Amino acid sequence: MPDRPEHRPVLAGKAALQAPGIRLEPLPEGHLLHVMGAIDADGLASHLSAAGLEASTIRSAGYRQWFIAGDDALPSSRIAAFSSALQGTAFVSDQSHGRVRMGLSGPQATELLAKGTAVDLHPSAFPEGRSAVTLFGHISLQLTRTGADSFELTVLRSFAEALYEDLAVSLGALPEL
Repeated sequence: MPDRPEHRPVLAGKAALQAPGIRLEPLPEGHLLHVMGAIDADGLASHLSAAGLEASTIRSAGYRQWFIAGDDALPSSRIAAFSSALQGTAFVSDQSHGRVRMGLSGPQATELLAKGTAVDLHPSAFPEGRSAVTLFGHISLQLTRTGADSFELTVLRSFAEALYEDLAVSLGALPEL
């Protein structure tokens, strides 16, 4: 019996797309945990390490809110153990089933993103590791700079395909509809 209900990966079958200076790719659905409470990034990192989740990344999602993202799916028991370790300090909500991540990278990635979001993406204002909850066009997402020229976009599952196709059109990989 599966630990969690199975779902079809929403970007299954979508290939990584390349255009001059830019790459768009679906990322593994893995896990995405929303943590809310009186804990800072250092305290959260120590709890992640103790739970064996050090391969996960911590992203700010607002005041006293964090997203913990990783490429591996986590069994409910491991999420429950992590949640118990934070009891009295923070709450954990598993968002793995409801959000999808995609990567956008290359020297032209910032230029493409600047066409759809109001976030100042200059490295001095939005350095590596910084996250912002914003809009790309009409779609809400969490934008994270993961490298000098690379970003991760986390979007609600129901908007993932639309965002992927909007970005693909912007890359010139799909004809405009």
